[in-house]
This record gives sequence, C-alpha cells and structure tokens, in this order.
Amino acid sequence: MVRLASGSETRARLLKNAGIEFIQSPVDFDEESLLKSYTNPKDYVCEAARGKMREAVKKYGLDIPIVAADSVVVSGGKILRKAQNEEEAFRLLKEQSGADVDIFTCMIYKDKDKEIEDLDKTRYRFEEFDEDDMKEYIKSGLWKGKAGACMVEGFCKKYIKDVKGRESTAMGLQVERLKEIASV
Repeated sequence: MVRLASGSETRARLLKNAGIEFIQSPVDFDEESLLKSYTNPKDYVCEAARGKMREAVKKYGLDIPIVAADSVVVSGGKILRKAQNEEEAFRLLKEQSGADVDIFTCMIYKDKDKEIEDLDKTRYRFEEFDEDDMKEYIKSGLWKGKAGACMVEGFCKKYIKDVKGRESTAMGLQVERLKEIASV
C-alpha cells in the first residue's frame, strides 16, 4: 500500500492497472513557480517532485509510504508545461507535431527507512498532427492537466513514429520501477 501524492487520474489508473494498492492523497504545490529558477528539464522535474514530497510528508506523515511524481514534456529544447486554455493547448501540440519529444518523469518513493528518487525519460518521434484532429482533441478537454497537453495513451498514440522508453514514464509514473523499489 502506498499513498499517491497526486490528484492525477492517469497516475491513479497506472497504479490500479499495475495491481498496486494505493490511497490517492493530492497535495498543494505550485510547480509552475519553479520555471523561473529551473530551466534544465531534469532539474525542474525533480525539484517539482521533491516539493510535492515535502508537502505530502508534512500533510500526511509516513504511516504508509508516499509516492510523489512530476512530469515535463520537452520539445525543441523548451519545457512545455500544462496548458491553461485551449489556445495554449493548441500551440503546445503544434510544437510537438512532427518533432522529437522527450518526456521526463521524476518519481520519489519515501517510507520511514528510505527515500529513492528515480528520473526516467521516454523519447517519442511524432508524425505531423492533423489540425482537425488536434481541434477535436482540444474540444474534448482530455488535454487538461497534461504536461504539454500531450496524451501518449490517447490523442498522440496514432502519431507515434518511434518510441524509446516506457509508456508509463510518459504517462507520469514509472510503475515498473515503483514495483522494484517498494516491493509491492
């Protein structure tokens, strides 16, 4: 049993599909404020996950192990965070269309005895996105809460030309690694 320090439906679904028992316990941490201080995507995503972990430990304690994570999409050397509106979602998707895109996820597992930080990357090469398809996806609202408005298990899936890495990393939580770390 772990405490997932996230309100993400996708992360919860990953844990459920992996057979990992969990309690979903979101925390309040403003990862967007870190963009001013961290321009390197690896540093940024790890600091965001650390901030979420600190908040989770303060709020919930360590009666059960905590898992915190953050993900970032990088295209053209730029960190693409969560879109705030449809116009921004469209712009973020355009930046990924026909491009090589890296998705970094930093996951932290902490219990009373240990803390393990795991940074992983998945690289996608996408074909050009169809503009009408992008508009439909944006209208659906499924992009909300997704780094870069990217949904590799949904909208982006049909545009994948090549992938190196784990889909779970791109979806926001490397559950395979969590199973190794937590022996769950």
